[in-house]
Amino acid sequence: MTTSTATRARLVFATMVLAGVIAGAIWYYQTSGRFQTYQILTEDSVSGLIAGAPVEFHGVDVGRVTKVELTGPSSVRILLDVEKDAPVSKATVATITARGLATRGFTGYVYVLLENTGTDQGPLTVAPGARYPRIPNTPSRSVNLDTAISQVNQNVQSLTELLQSMLDENTIAAFQQAIGNLQQVTQVLAENQQRLSAIIANTEHASGRLGPLLDSSSDTVHALQQVSEMLAANEQRLNGIITNTQQASVQLGPLLDASSDSVNALQLQVLPEAYRSMATLNQLTNSMTRLTDKINRDPSILLRGSTPPPLGPGETE
Repeated sequence: MTTSTATRARLVFATMVLAGVIAGAIWYYQTSGRFQTYQILTEDSVSGLIAGAPVEFHGVDVGRVTKVELTGPSSVRILLDVEKDAPVSKATVATITARGLATRGFTGYVYVLLENTGTDQGPLTVAPGARYPRIPNTPSRSVNLDTAISQVNQNVQSLTELLQSMLDENTIAAFQQAIGNLQQVTQVLAENQQRLSAIIANTEHASGRLGPLLDSSSDTVHALQQVSEMLAANEQRLNGIITNTQQASVQLGPLLDASSDSVNALQLQVLPEAYRSMATLNQLTNSMTRLTDKINRDPSILLRGSTPPPLGPGETE
């Protein structure tokens, strides 16, 4: 009786084990038919990423991380089981990122995010010598909570040190002096409120006269604009005048040199001869005048000639 009971117990146990193995095999074949294994090769830090971490495609769970292993001093390989109906293609890239303060944990979790960034929708293929297709990855965006808190703490400390260095005794004294000066300026303005009102009124009155001045300035500018337009319209004629003036200025030099030579000759040769001729002519005119006077006084001179003057005392013929 005891032997048969033990035998039945062994049979039941063996049956349960066999059933479990069969169920596991069925589940394995079913799941292996639903998922496709991919790999990611990266040199970024994957701190916090563990086996069983979710794989999301555009925010939707499509698989799990099955293995994270170190393949070199600075290289890591990550194996992913992704549902076959997920739109993984040559345009897909993977990013290791973190999500904090979410429903899956207060401190967050690290997961793999898949996104399509290109236009090539062809299926991924296995590279020669590789076992699984490789999904290219982008730089990791995973930031641990302790790292973030440490960085915030460092920033707060730096800000505190900066404030302490700025708010020393000298700076505070300068601030107090500036506030005192500002109060004095405010008091002066309050005491001279009537004068300031008069200044504002005069400024307003002067601004009323500014309009005609601006109008006249506008007319002047308009006239200058018309002159400039006229000069622009006659640009070709102005260029001709400038060219002719330039040519005339070139020919003016020889003319001035010739004129200078003529003036020198006139001063050194012609004028002295003219002066001498004028002097001789003047003497001849004087002689003719005296002769004419004699003839007028004694016309007989023309017949008998001039009478010699009488002899003086002691003179003989």
